[in-house]
Amino acid sequence: MKKLVALLLCLMLVLPVFAFADDTVEITLWTYPIGSWGNAETVDGIIASFNAVHPEIKVTVQYLDYTSGDDQVTTAIEAKTTPDIIMEGPERLVANWGAAGKMLDISDLWDDAVKADIIAASPAVEAACKNGEGIYYEYPLCMTTHCMVINYNDFEAAGALQYIDEATHTWTTEGFLNALDALNAAGYVPTAVVYCGGQGGDQGTRALVTNLYSGQFTNADHTAYTADSEENIKALQLLQTLVNEGKLDADPGIVAGDEIALFCNSTISMGFCWNASAAVSNKASLAEDVKVFPMAFPSDDGIPELQGGIWGFGLFDNGDDARVAAAKTFVKFVCDDPAQAAASVYASGFFPTRASLGDIYAGTDKAENGEYAIFMPFLGDYYQVTPNWAAQRTEWWNLLQRIFAGGDVAAEAAVYAQNANK
Repeated sequence: MKKLVALLLCLMLVLPVFAFADDTVEITLWTYPIGSWGNAETVDGIIASFNAVHPEIKVTVQYLDYTSGDDQVTTAIEAKTTPDIIMEGPERLVANWGAAGKMLDISDLWDDAVKADIIAASPAVEAACKNGEGIYYEYPLCMTTHCMVINYNDFEAAGALQYIDEATHTWTTEGFLNALDALNAAGYVPTAVVYCGGQGGDQGTRALVTNLYSGQFTNADHTAYTADSEENIKALQLLQTLVNEGKLDADPGIVAGDEIALFCNSTISMGFCWNASAAVSNKASLAEDVKVFPMAFPSDDGIPELQGGIWGFGLFDNGDDARVAAAKTFVKFVCDDPAQAAASVYASGFFPTRASLGDIYAGTDKAENGEYAIFMPFLGDYYQVTPNWAAQRTEWWNLLQRIFAGGDVAAEAAVYAQNANK
């Protein structure tokens, strides 16, 4: 009897320890709307797969948009309430918050095997995820090349298909100009709109300008913006002339999302902001007479350099080792786990930054996404890591507005360069 009492006393002392012990680590993920990574149902499924392997880590998600997201992050930085993980691109994770000392050095995630796999897919991705001292602030998941799009039906009816290379989805600047003439002559007006109401989709207008006469948006070492170069001024002058002649429209009141809607409802015959993800997300909104045909931007030599997008994960420095370890575990699972990595990229609608994953769209309901892989060899310089990136974006659409309001192109480009390169 004494032994039984003693045993019960021991259990009473031990049980509360087990009852209240909790090894769960809670972390937060903030994500911009990168394909279906902006969809709660999709992300909840990814987290459920993660928790099946790591039930000890609880992940809470907050969804950002590109209108107020940056302000939310800035406020969180100032209030020291930043999330453990944030999903976006190097222009924010490396060139902005990383350069400001707010992000964690995650170079330990980049082992030799990971590095080789990413470089095999695209050396530009590996280079963009680290700063000038070689410190990695981003662990990449997916990438794409942005392109433009034409309504194949309009081009066919206007006799303008002769000006594109249907096999390679490329065309020359001369072909672009001839196509505009053909579309206008056939009554397909407006042909296209150079949107400049804000920064939304500005990758399209930048690529349009730099490709027309083989210009570069920054210098080679990403220390200065070069929209005022001879080639870019020539391209901007051409666009101003086309607008003045009525062959193109320019609208200071819309951004890319509005332009995409105009293309999808058959108001315009081509759009300057498109990619694989846009093709999927806008499929249901296409008018019956719109046949999507993605195109590279026109270039004087017929060899485009396309603006790229890279998306992945960065970690804010919150000073909690347990949360940092948990955050790294989540990021590695999402990007590297053999059973999960392809699904994580699939959710984005873009392409893997790991060569080992191959074609993740074959045989899926997004099989058409694989067609956009034709543009990947045209991936150009990832210049979004140039300092003062956020301010430059405002300067860019302001530049376009001034030019299409009748401003002198060279003079306005000089103003842009002075302001962007502060």
